[in-house]
Amino acid sequence: MSATAAGGDATGPEAQPGTPPAREAKVITVSDGVIAGTREDRSGAALEEALSAAGFAVVERSVTADGVAAVAGELARACAGFAGLVVTTGGTGFAPRDHTPEGTAEVIDRPAPGLAEAMRLVSPLGRLSRGTAGIKGHTIILNTPGSPKGAVECLGAVIDVIPHALDLLLGAPTHHP
Repeated sequence: MSATAAGGDATGPEAQPGTPPAREAKVITVSDGVIAGTREDRSGAALEEALSAAGFAVVERSVTADGVAAVAGELARACAGFAGLVVTTGGTGFAPRDHTPEGTAEVIDRPAPGLAEAMRLVSPLGRLSRGTAGIKGHTIILNTPGSPKGAVECLGAVIDVIPHALDLLLGAPTHHP
């Protein structure tokens, strides 16, 4: 199930000359309950709002079932031909069907452990997150918890360095302080 939140190119009519194009992001909710229609996707909505506030254009939101194969398949689809940030929400805990990190591990080319560590340090409950972070092609993938508050807190722990990380990943000119 996939729903496009915003389409078009990031340098659309609202971009000012000399302004860098908006960064693009995708949000994937990992939840059997959302797939079944028994739960509302509040964490995906919260991430979309937080990403938009941070200057990212959320170009897609999708939902996938829990489980290694489902997560790996949806991440592979979302990353194909995409350069930007993909944030998952859900499936990072201790429940029997929480396999988002394992599905992510099947897809990433290189891990980004510093990002995952920073996200875990944001609150005491972060110690219960098994979420990971990594790189697939020209995409950075972040796993966040399934609660709206936890997802936004974890994203907030790293969002300040993501634009620089994307520049490095894409080979764009960067300035080091």
